Amino acid sequence: MTKNAVPEGPSRPVARWRRAGRLLNPVAAGRQVCRPSRPDRVHDPVVRRIQLLRMVVGFAAIVWILVAYRLASDPAAVASRRFDQVADLVALLAVTFPVTVGAFVVASRPHLRRLYLRRSLKPLGALLALGGAVAYVALLASGALTEGEFWSVPDRDRPGADDDLTLAYHLVLSAVTVWVVVFLFYGTGLALAYMFRTADVHEILPPVIAIALTWENAVQDLVTNPYAGAPAAVRFVATFGGPLSITAVSVWETRRLRTRHGRTLRRALGR
Repeated sequence: MTKNAVPEGPSRPVARWRRAGRLLNPVAAGRQVCRPSRPDRVHDPVVRRIQLLRMVVGFAAIVWILVAYRLASDPAAVASRRFDQVADLVALLAVTFPVTVGAFVVASRPHLRRLYLRRSLKPLGALLALGGAVAYVALLASGALTEGEFWSVPDRDRPGADDDLTLAYHLVLSAVTVWVVVFLFYGTGLALAYMFRTADVHEILPPVIAIALTWENAVQDLVTNPYAGAPAAVRFVATFGGPLSITAVSVWETRRLRTRHGRTLRRALGR
């Protein structure tokens, strides 16, 4: 080997196989799909710690309200309520994301629009992946995946053929379900912490989308009244505590982006 020679790394096909193999791990898949990956984005550990702390405290507070005021009868009911809230957030974001990002792209200078549109593909992929996981769990809960014939039996003369295929189907279905559930809950936690990796488009977008999304969710809570049965003060805190705290954190994050990193909405739009 000459002095300037560089050792050859793994070939591209091998690297692709390794990446595909990691997708068998739902945690690794959630990390790859739902966490921002743009190399030149601003990464501020202080902001990230505050956001994660806010998410954990908010989750614990909601679970405490559900249990303390018997709004959920058992852990399964708590998990069901949290899943419903996750599904609602994904549905709200499915509307909020294209509107907010679309307005951001349209308002930017022409030379930046193509760049932002290309960057928005990964956040869109994260949204579609979690939306597909929610749809799968909903279909499973409705019984649509466990009723009727899903396997064509190639050999009906062999005794037990139907039983073998039914067992194989349920084994595959169980494995897929475990993968999807782990991916959904882990990926949703990352997606909400990183606002569906919209920092891949621009760092200014996550705090903006966080404010819009949390107030949309508050309006929905006012309409559906999910905390009926709790005292009025508790209902107020459960409904508006999250939006107020997230708004405060997002405003602080926006200010930190401006003062520490020079990222502002005006500069992002090329104005």
